[in-house]
Amino acid sequence: MDSPGPGGQRQSRTFMDKKMTADQNDHENIDDGKLPLFELETPTAKAPSPTEAHESLFQRAAAELSPSPFSKYIVYVDESGDHSLQSIDNNYPVFVLAFCVFHKRHYSEQVVSALEKFKFNYFGHDQIILHEQEIRKERGAFNIFRSKAQRIQFMDELTGIIERSNFILISCVIDKRALSKQQGVSANPYHIALGFCLETLHEFLQEKNQHTLKTFVVVECRGKKEDNELELEFRRVCDGNNRLGISLPFEVLFADKKVMSSGLQLADLVARPIGLQVLKPEQENRAFDILKRKFYCDGGRANVGKGYEGRGFKIYPASESEKPR
Repeated sequence: MDSPGPGGQRQSRTFMDKKMTADQNDHENIDDGKLPLFELETPTAKAPSPTEAHESLFQRAAAELSPSPFSKYIVYVDESGDHSLQSIDNNYPVFVLAFCVFHKRHYSEQVVSALEKFKFNYFGHDQIILHEQEIRKERGAFNIFRSKAQRIQFMDELTGIIERSNFILISCVIDKRALSKQQGVSANPYHIALGFCLETLHEFLQEKNQHTLKTFVVVECRGKKEDNELELEFRRVCDGNNRLGISLPFEVLFADKKVMSSGLQLADLVARPIGLQVLKPEQENRAFDILKRKFYCDGGRANVGKGYEGRGFKIYPASESEKPR
């Protein structure tokens, strides 16, 4: 949740400096005593014992007998840039809202454990919150790199987690200069982006036949006034004031900034590269090259990396001539 300073070329490589294969990462982790990030995917992962397999079957049978009122998905939200139209930063005149939609089982069994192991490997404990801005500027706990090679390895492994984590990305970028001209300074970029993202989230859940079940949307606290305004707008959209004209079974949860949420940390890491792609589409942006395969798109899995513009990736106002340069 930040705005870039000068030197956008260097910053566009937010969490990726060079590419290493996932197999190399796991192999090196085993060799140097580090915890393998995706242990369940390595050849050494053992098959479940008969007892474990029986318990798993029992759990699935119990789930079928007692349907859950909750959907299979959880959503984590973060933003990049500020939502004020009173004063607009010419270096970053956009507001980005990013929804990271995880299947709960994959999130709990794969994503959370991979991030925890990553922290243990580099910090010796897991009481670290991964913030894109602090990582990029090597501030605070992230002032640990003794060499460029060590920083590259850190970024490669973090990028590998993002690349191998299965989640659907839904994002809206607000061009604040164009919005200010169109609707005046009283318009709220956060609320506009929220509406677009919630509508698209419903479309995705409808495809998965989860749209009638309650889905929680987790956002980071920003301040009492801002949180109250956001909750009011969230409920207004979910009560039917949306493009679809229907009620949406979503519930917002506000998480304290100090909460160790893997989902919120990943959302924080993905938001800024999206904004940079809109501002400087001609500039190298390796982070976005990975993220574009995660956007909700037309055609499902067979069409990943294509058909996402206007679907999982929206720019508003949409006029081509008024996109930020």
